[in-house]
Amino acid sequence: MQSPFETTPGAAAIPIFFATKTTWGAIARDLPEQARRFAAANDFTGKPGKCLTLPAPDGKIAQVVFGIEDETAKSRDLFRPGALPGLLPAGVYRFANAPHDVRLATLAFALGSYRFGRYRKNETPDVRLVPPDGIDVADVARMAEAAALARDLINTPSNDMGPEELAQAAQALATRFGAQFNCIVGDELVKQNFPLIHAVGMASTRAPRLIDLSWGDPANPKVTLVGKGVCFDTGGLDIKPSSGMLIMKKDMGGAANVLALAQMVMDAKLKVRLRVLIPAVENAVAGNAFRPLDIFKSRKGLNVEIGNTDAEGRLVLADALALADEEKPDLLVDLGTLTGAARVALGPDLPPFYTDDETLAESVAAHAKQENDPLWRMPLWPPYDSWLDSKTADINNAPSGGFAGSITCALFLQRFVTDATSWLHVDIYGWTPSAKPARPEGGECQAARAIYKLLSQRYA
Repeated sequence: MQSPFETTPGAAAIPIFFATKTTWGAIARDLPEQARRFAAANDFTGKPGKCLTLPAPDGKIAQVVFGIEDETAKSRDLFRPGALPGLLPAGVYRFANAPHDVRLATLAFALGSYRFGRYRKNETPDVRLVPPDGIDVADVARMAEAAALARDLINTPSNDMGPEELAQAAQALATRFGAQFNCIVGDELVKQNFPLIHAVGMASTRAPRLIDLSWGDPANPKVTLVGKGVCFDTGGLDIKPSSGMLIMKKDMGGAANVLALAQMVMDAKLKVRLRVLIPAVENAVAGNAFRPLDIFKSRKGLNVEIGNTDAEGRLVLADALALADEEKPDLLVDLGTLTGAARVALGPDLPPFYTDDETLAESVAAHAKQENDPLWRMPLWPPYDSWLDSKTADINNAPSGGFAGSITCALFLQRFVTDATSWLHVDIYGWTPSAKPARPEGGECQAARAIYKLLSQRYA
C-alpha cells in the first residue's frame, strides 16, 4: 500500500476545515466573500459527509470544507474523515482545524486510501495528507498497512488464495521480519497428531496444512495468535445454499487478521515471543469428506463427534489451540469467522469477544473503544456447556437447536485451552457488507488494531 502521508510537502498543503452544523456559521464568517457565496450556492451547511472544494481567484483549490457530526451527536462516526481520499482531487492536504479525534481521523484517512486492484484497474487516489502535529505517523502507517494486508488476503478469491497461497503469504511475512517458519502439510498432519485439521481439509484437492511462525526473544512473555484459515467453506456434506457460499472466500478472515496483527507486533518490535498458528484448509465436498456423526480424536485427546460439517472452523482451531496451549503462553488469542449467530446478535460491525480474565476483558473493551475497532464482550456461560455433550463421544462440535451459537462455539474452544495464563476468543465477521468511511466494501480488518494496542501497552 502506497503511503497516504506527505511528510515533506513540496508546496503549501490545501487546508481542510471540519465543520458541523453548529460550527459552520463561524467558519463561514471567516471565509472570503467569494468562497462564502460559493458555499451558499452549493447549499453547504456542515451536513456530515458533505465535502466542498472552494476555489481561489486563480481557479485553484483554496480550501476544503467537510461536514462531520456535532460534538453532542449521539452517534458520531470518528472515521468520517476516511471518506476524504475518495472525494478530493489529487493533491496534498492538511487539517486546518481539529476533527473530533485527530489521531483517529488521520488513521481513517489512511484506511480510506485503500483500494483492491489485483484484478481490475483501480487506481489509488493520489491524495496525500500532511500528518497533524503530535501524531505518531509511523504507528498510524503501521496500522493502515496491516489493515491493507488483511483486506488484500480476504478480498483475493479462493482460486488464488487456497491453503498453499495463504502459507506463502505467512512465509513472506516471516521472511520480512526474520521470523522462523514451518508448515505441516497433508497426511503429515495425521502423523504429527493434528487429526481435526486433516479431517476438515482432506476432501479438497488442495492439501490442508498447519502454518507455524515464531518471532522474538524466547525469554520474553509468550503471546500466541491462532487464526482460522478456511480458504473456502462449502459447508461440507452439510452443504450451504448458494447464497451462503457467496462470500465464503472470507472464511480465512481470522488468519488474515492474525497475520495483520503479527505484522504490527513485529514491525513495532514489541518485547514478546510471538507465535502464530494458522490451520489452513478448504472445506470441500468429495467421497472422502468427513461426515455428520463421524468421531475423531483431537490433539487434546478429546473424542469429537461431528454434529455438523459446517461447524468446521472450531474443529481446525481446536487442534491449533491445543498445540498453542502446550507451551502455556502468557496470552493466547484466537480470531475466526465462526458463527452466523454472532452476526444475528451483534451485526457485521461488532464482533463478540470471550474471556474469563476480567482484567483482560476490561483492557480489550477499552482499547476497542480507543481505536474505534468495535468489540463487545459476551459470556462464557457455564450452564450452556452441557449442550456440547455427546452420547457417543466426549464432545459434539455443533449442538442441536439454534440457541446461543456463538457462545457454544466459544465454550467448545474453551475445552481445548487449559494451561494458557489468559485466553481471548474473538468471533469476527471479517467483511464490510456496504461501504462506510474508511471501510470499503469487502474484506475487513477487525479486532487486530485493538489487540495490537493492548499488546503495545503491555509489551512496548
